[in-house]
Amino acid sequence: MANVLGIVAGGLIGLGFGRLISERFQKTLMTACAVAVIFLGLTGTVKEMLVLTGDGGIGLTGTYRMLASIIGGALIGEAINIEDRMERFGVWLKEKTGSSGDTRFVDGFVTASLTVCIGAMAVIGSINDRLLADPSVLFAKTVLDAVIVMIMTSALGKGCIFSALSVGIFQGTIFLLAGFLEPIMTPAALSALSAVGDILIFCVGTNLFGLPHVRVANFLPALVIAVVWML
Repeated sequence: MANVLGIVAGGLIGLGFGRLISERFQKTLMTACAVAVIFLGLTGTVKEMLVLTGDGGIGLTGTYRMLASIIGGALIGEAINIEDRMERFGVWLKEKTGSSGDTRFVDGFVTASLTVCIGAMAVIGSINDRLLADPSVLFAKTVLDAVIVMIMTSALGKGCIFSALSVGIFQGTIFLLAGFLEPIMTPAALSALSAVGDILIFCVGTNLFGLPHVRVANFLPALVIAVVWML
């Protein structure tokens, strides 16, 4: 609940701020947001995959797992067409909230939802909250998400605020399934999930830059494959 409220609060602040600044500043904020998201994704992946070799050099670990997860996840995601379903839900929200004139609503909703839902903090935080009564990870994530959504909302509009629904559904499901997921989410599995999840966050950042669009939502099954690989 705290994470949902944090996103709403950050989004409302960003929405008010975005209305006060010119289009030129909004574009600059969009670029800043893209850089920040790319940096978060890149550093997270490097942290999980780079290792020191015996001769003092640097190597990569989990390369085959990453390739299998990304390629396999993309195939499954395209077959299910997760991104299209998210966009349709975004269109429904747009109509129900009287935002038909907001051309950026769906893009803001999908982009913000992916950014705040992908990652190990959402999984381990929800499990810790349910089984250990320890919400500290979720509280830390709440602060990060509030800042990220605040910046995104100022550039992409109020659709970003509704990513709170995505977080509520995603983390709420994990919270309810925590007893089943705890034995599966070993340190190795969480590391694999983080590595692949951060690659997807990197792709969200490239989309914000306006580079050739990556249908990131259709890569979400890669997270499941990464975890299953470690069983």
